[in-house]
Amino acid sequence: MTNYIDGFVLPIPRVYLDEYKRVAKKVAEIWKQHGAIAYFEFVGDDLSLEGTTSFIETLDAKEEEEIVFGWVVFPSKEIRDLANKRVSTDPRMAELVSPLTNPKKLIFDASRMVYGGFKPLLQSDE
Repeated sequence: MTNYIDGFVLPIPRVYLDEYKRVAKKVAEIWKQHGAIAYFEFVGDDLSLEGTTSFIETLDAKEEEEIVFGWVVFPSKEIRDLANKRVSTDPRMAELVSPLTNPKKLIFDASRMVYGGFKPLLQSDE
């Protein structure tokens, strides 16, 4: 399997988590329409392990923030690259994301998101 993923971790103010989830559901559908084969987002639950740096520390998360960890799966890097171009110009994304970045009600601060694209190293689900 030659899947390619984009992974991300970001803090979300707890009071906006339901609104973020509502938007994320729509965002997931847009990604799938542009080539993603799966889209996942999870909320942090057990984020500390002695001897390691936590996502909380990495993101300098505040007490009132939740950590969201997600990834988008693509059949290949080429399809991912094309999807990234298409999603970035999809007018539905601008409509969905703009309320999340409203300075008066900041839900999503992209400057605090950790992001990257990943090629396969090991997959043991088969």
